Amino acid sequence: MNQIREAVPDDLLAPEVIVDPHPAFRLLREEDPVHWSERHHAWLVTRFDDCSASLSAWRELSSNRVKPLLDVMSEERRAQAGPVYEMIGDWMVVSDPPAHRRLRRLAAGAFNPRRVAAREARIQEVVDEVIDRFIAEGCTDLVADFTYPLPATVIAELIGAPEEDTHRFRDWSDSLAHVAFGVGGDERDERHAVAIRGLEQMFDYFGELMERRREEPGEDMISDLLAGDESGERLDDEEIKSMCALMLFAGHETTTSTIASAMLMLIQHPDQMELLRSDPDGLAAGAAEEALRYEGAIKVLHRWVKEDFEVQGTKIEAGGRVFVLPAAANRDPRKFEDPETVDITRSPNPHIAFGRGMHACIGAQLARLEMRLAIASLVKRLPGLRLGVAPEELTWAPSLASRGLVAMPVEHDAA
Repeated sequence: MNQIREAVPDDLLAPEVIVDPHPAFRLLREEDPVHWSERHHAWLVTRFDDCSASLSAWRELSSNRVKPLLDVMSEERRAQAGPVYEMIGDWMVVSDPPAHRRLRRLAAGAFNPRRVAAREARIQEVVDEVIDRFIAEGCTDLVADFTYPLPATVIAELIGAPEEDTHRFRDWSDSLAHVAFGVGGDERDERHAVAIRGLEQMFDYFGELMERRREEPGEDMISDLLAGDESGERLDDEEIKSMCALMLFAGHETTTSTIASAMLMLIQHPDQMELLRSDPDGLAAGAAEEALRYEGAIKVLHRWVKEDFEVQGTKIEAGGRVFVLPAAANRDPRKFEDPETVDITRSPNPHIAFGRGMHACIGAQLARLEMRLAIASLVKRLPGLRLGVAPEELTWAPSLASRGLVAMPVEHDAA
């Protein structure tokens, strides 16, 4: 290893990197943009153009990153973790063509742009209801009492689950996060035991919902998946359960984190908060995009190397592993002017917070809609919104792949 590579950060789970990863990302991006990490046994790719190219290179870089882990696990490890990986191994986000194309096509109906846009009035109702409760009950944690229940309710209705069941989603989503996002440090045995129990309960629950929807179809994703597409093709029952689990997790976990990070960004940049207050409805969409760029929920996307691949003159051989870092790419000065400056009017803002290529987030439009309505409503209805603790007292989840606040204590002046 040369001296540059020894100087750059190698551990993305180091406590100081969990608290604020961006100094480490900046050093990687500028000094060693294709860095071999001994700690993670992976190549770290950090520049915008390289990340974009890597996410689009599905022939060389495989998203099928779950099932290969089963092949390299020890028997003991497989006995502990194997059931979890088997359950999530067929998810659309961890599959390659042709399986991926089939899964995405059959799921696309739930995220049809017109259908998502038609949900705006209902999502605004949910936003208002959650803020009403936040104020009336004197809540102080924006994560637990706003940014969690909002997307949980929205995704429950999208899937076809009753709103009163949303309280059950948190434990299931947390269980999935322990595996999918690497939350929980080295407590692997307990982490996977919890995840297995959560997944089993969740799959049983989705099975019950499917039986209800067979009897009484509705305007929801389970009903759509049971009906199949125009050609008559449909997912089998286990695939539908797996799809619902993915949508629950992906549609809830990341949106929860990003709305909280957006409000923290605005609080910590009062000039932008004041600008937003001057026209909340007009500027909330721009604030959402800037939050996605500046502090998006996804730090790392994993890829396995199927064929030799070259980045910045570095040959990455087949069989290796690549970590693509959208959070680093989204602050690349080669792509964004003054990337460390928060500007809610930034245009264009071509961030890759939702990924790129065939695996770009299928629910991006829904997430953007939720963020826009949430940001505008919070600014209008919680005047003087501010942190209730010093910034250094905030705790970030110890995750390799995602970035999200564990809690966000706040104060405000709403009556």
